[in-house]
Amino acid sequence: MEKILFKRKGKTEGMKIKVRENVPFLVFPSFEASGLVSHGFSTRLGGVSTGDCRSMNFALGRGDSPDNIMENYRRMARALDVDLSRMVLSQQTHTVNLRQVTEADAGKGVIRERDYRDIDGLMTDVSGITLVTSYADCVPLFFLDPVRRVIASSHSGWRGMVGRIGQRTVQAMEKAYGCRPEDLIAGIGPSICADCYEVGEDVAEAFAAGWEKSLPAAVLRPYPGRPGKFRLDLQKANELILTEAGIRPENIAVTDICTCCNKELLFSHRGSRGRRGNMGGFLCLREH
Repeated sequence: MEKILFKRKGKTEGMKIKVRENVPFLVFPSFEASGLVSHGFSTRLGGVSTGDCRSMNFALGRGDSPDNIMENYRRMARALDVDLSRMVLSQQTHTVNLRQVTEADAGKGVIRERDYRDIDGLMTDVSGITLVTSYADCVPLFFLDPVRRVIASSHSGWRGMVGRIGQRTVQAMEKAYGCRPEDLIAGIGPSICADCYEVGEDVAEAFAAGWEKSLPAAVLRPYPGRPGKFRLDLQKANELILTEAGIRPENIAVTDICTCCNKELLFSHRGSRGRRGNMGGFLCLREH
């Protein structure tokens, strides 16, 4: 496989590319350094899907066959050295709802039916369970408590961000497992950047109204030459939310990779005008 080069927006990588079993995926060095998890954020490469969903697609309902999607899951499981039968998939509808995943949930959404819906975040303290969330411009949030051995993964679009799903995830980890924010390691994965994410006044007003303090100019700013249009920085907003939730700034890794700027390597809803598949965020607590 040829070397994969992303167009990057910043000076620090935040995430690095790895290739195993001919499957490329992105990882957070801080999560790798913990030695506690297997994790990865998929790209468009290394799978078997075709057309708009080529090739590593995890989305149903976009013209791809279930057989292709299952083979993509198998390939990702081998690349990450995790158990396909113990993957658990979210059911995302841009809510701020989280599910506490137990062994009884193993396989739900991947090899067997889910008995839940409207779940944009997953958390667990069960080793060997892989949390799976889906993306095509929204922000992936990864969490690890190395002290209590707890992981969480949340999907943060602008609606989820207005509801502060990042903060709610931290609070849910505190309530369910006794986690302390200052112990957490967090990662903010690839999403659409502010230069590519134009929003109207309705979104801008909803976003500003949902902010606890005055909205920083770095998060939402007028789009030059386009009255009534704004640029929204989802990654920066999530970084501030996680910091306000008590996670130490030095423990938050932020990638500089934009999905829309890299639409040949990553699925982007805006970059493809909706003709796309989904990438997957995978996070598994390793066995003791």
